Amino acid sequence: MKAAVWYDRKDIRVEERNIKTLKDTDVLVKVAWAGICGTDLHEYELGPIFMPKDTPNEITGEMGPMVLGHEFSGIVEQVGDNVLTFKKGDKVVVNPVYTPGKLPAEIDRYTGLGSLGLHTDGGFAEYAVVSETNVVQIPDSMPLDKAALVEPLAVAAQAVKDGNVKPGDAVAVFGCGPIGLLTIVAAKAAGAKEIYAFDLSDEKLEKAREVGATQILNTKTGDPVSFIKEKHPFGVDATFEAAGVKATFDASIASTRPTGTAVIVAVHAKNLDFNPVVLMLSGVKMSSSLGYEPETFKDTVRILNDANTNVDPIITKRIKLDDVVEEGFETLLSDMTQAKILIQLSGQL
Repeated sequence: MKAAVWYDRKDIRVEERNIKTLKDTDVLVKVAWAGICGTDLHEYELGPIFMPKDTPNEITGEMGPMVLGHEFSGIVEQVGDNVLTFKKGDKVVVNPVYTPGKLPAEIDRYTGLGSLGLHTDGGFAEYAVVSETNVVQIPDSMPLDKAALVEPLAVAAQAVKDGNVKPGDAVAVFGCGPIGLLTIVAAKAAGAKEIYAFDLSDEKLEKAREVGATQILNTKTGDPVSFIKEKHPFGVDATFEAAGVKATFDASIASTRPTGTAVIVAVHAKNLDFNPVVLMLSGVKMSSSLGYEPETFKDTVRILNDANTNVDPIITKRIKLDDVVEEGFETLLSDMTQAKILIQLSGQL
């Protein structure tokens, strides 16, 4: 089969690979669509970060070169002898995360994590072999290109859950890249009444409005904290920092009401100076969110299938696997208006 394989920083090769042997509890998925994640981009530009290039991953025992891709959808092609939940022809998405599974779900994802596409072969390939426990069926009516957004939307839905967002709440999202936009989608699905969105790009802010933001501001032209406090003098109920820079980190805390929650969703590439007294004096609770619980992933299928959920503006480009480097990774590095680029494998809908 054809696959996009990570070898090293700036070294991704589209090549032929053998399909892995199917175990009794495995499912062979014919991949339809796969999304390029910011984590994939980090591995391409700066890696190895999570890629086990020289030392085997502690959960999977594997090391590179590795087939990239952890956001993907497809059709069941074959099942192992002991698989009873799925059959050939089922439309599915894949939860790529492996955890020890020995503790409650809210703790388990922080005690050891592996992922398809980062610690074992993933979905930038014509076929993927996946454990039955990581496969989730989707409605036949859900298009498979749209379904490729289940995984990143699950990240956002978990962050909104960790931010304790309730119906009627006011929230703010700092940074309108793919995860920021999907956080807006998830906050709307959770019942947030007011959703403020901030970014430096008018194009991204327009997408934010299209997917559910009720107020937008380009921070080149205004201060987000003042903008929020004109309407909410004590701040909003929850904020989500999805840009990964100090300016948005500080603004998210300053925009949150006492006893509200500021959630760090972005992966910060650099350390930053921070005095915890800021939290003590403001009464703001700080949280962070990584990945998602299995039930959050499954519930995200429901969110995505809701007629009120609009993710179309987030998909900005569709490309062929052969073009994954130039039209995918290099485009994401050079064109800041891009959000989610999907790779067409089978292209089935």
